[in-house]
Amino acid sequence: MTDTTTRTWNRTYRGPAGTGAPRLAALLGVHRDEATPQQVLETERFDTDDHRLSAADIRLTLHRGGEEQDQWHLDLPDGDEAEQLRVPLAPDAGATPEVPAELQELIRGVVRDRAVRPAGRIRRVRTETRLHGDADRLLAVVVHDDVTLATLGRATEVEAWTEVELHRAEADNALITELENRFAESGLRPAAPAAEEELERLLRPAPKVRKRRSGPRGSAGAVLLDYLAAQADRLAAEELRVRRGGPDSVHQLRVASRRMRSALQAYRPLLDRRRTDPIVDGLRELGQELAPARDAEVLHERISDGLAGLPPELLLGPAQAQMTRHFARVEAEATAAVLTALDGERYATLRTAIDALLERPLLTKRAARPARKELPALVARTAKRLEDAVGIATDPAAPADHRDTAVHTARKAGKRLRYATEVAESVAGKDAKRFAKSLKGFQSALGEHQDTVVAREALRELGSLAHPAGENGFSFGLLYGRDAARAEQIERELPELWATAWSRRNRRWLR
Repeated sequence: MTDTTTRTWNRTYRGPAGTGAPRLAALLGVHRDEATPQQVLETERFDTDDHRLSAADIRLTLHRGGEEQDQWHLDLPDGDEAEQLRVPLAPDAGATPEVPAELQELIRGVVRDRAVRPAGRIRRVRTETRLHGDADRLLAVVVHDDVTLATLGRATEVEAWTEVELHRAEADNALITELENRFAESGLRPAAPAAEEELERLLRPAPKVRKRRSGPRGSAGAVLLDYLAAQADRLAAEELRVRRGGPDSVHQLRVASRRMRSALQAYRPLLDRRRTDPIVDGLRELGQELAPARDAEVLHERISDGLAGLPPELLLGPAQAQMTRHFARVEAEATAAVLTALDGERYATLRTAIDALLERPLLTKRAARPARKELPALVARTAKRLEDAVGIATDPAAPADHRDTAVHTARKAGKRLRYATEVAESVAGKDAKRFAKSLKGFQSALGEHQDTVVAREALRELGSLAHPAGENGFSFGLLYGRDAARAEQIERELPELWATAWSRRNRRWLR
């Protein structure tokens, strides 16, 4: 019995260059074949001379002809199908068009000062034949491509082959078998589509072997450099997300920069400070430039939630509308400032310095010592800084403004300690992880205290703006009072939280 079940699938067959189209005459059940006019399809990959986009798993291509109809595509490593980064080619673009400005903005952090040019090209000369059965039913489509692949630039490689793609519509198994036999007669064999993958292979640069004077495996320097390299990769990935307007991207970029800065500060004795101090300064400046956008995001959410939680009788005037107008302006200005910073010379210099440090690190003699002994000792030094700040923050005899400053200092010192502990976890194991976990509650309380400080400044501003506009600032004042009370509560809880986190058992691995 002939199987006439309707299926839709594609299969690809490959043969040597110049393989002619398979015979399609007198096929069983085919009443008519229809050949479309020959068309030329080109896919041109753009990259820097040293293939930075390919190394970052980013594909910038220009498609000409076919369904794409002269269109730029930008495919990012963490993109999804729902996000279509597609830009039509300008009608007057010429033979070698400029990359559209909106796409240049997204890749600027990867290419930096390097020019983006055509790096490779796939050219397909295509003929398509549609096979029809009785009642003009479409049975199958045979697509014949003469494929030529070439790399461009300093080194040129050219490959060519023939691909035939079979699209099954309503063809039965007998027709499919006959078609496959004729493909085989022409020298075509089943194979996966290969053009894009082959071009990717040719363009992707060989992985860089970082020359590290890190001493034996398991040394303190080797462990530190591995951590720094991971944060450098995270920095690049989050920068790309910021440029795309990804959710929480500014915060994650700031976290990556803080992790790297904290590691460089906590483990200063392992690296030449003439190299690392400028990087620390650059990362600090980056954090300061990112702070307004992150603070605006956190404040907007905090105040919005606070207003939404008020009983209706305490929500006086158009407070929500006033808050929305205020933060729309603040967030827009902060976002523009972030992008300006990422496009600036200081950030480009910072990224170059980080790359140079990882490729040619200047490690000290101390960096060659075993990581399992050296890293805990350096973490202990960072922990002492936190302990001193907490001593002032929890001292009831200290002036209130001194305690506020000490709480802020302790919060920053706590973050540095947490990230320094992360570096050591690979060699200190469970002890370091338990220590980091024990600090979490204390650190969260410090973070919330800082949120109340920043929120009160914003609430005071919102309240002061309400009166001249003829509006009521009562609701903002109420939230201000709640945040002040919460800050005092946290300060009362800090000694107990600290005692739990700073127990002898939790810090016994430090030495």
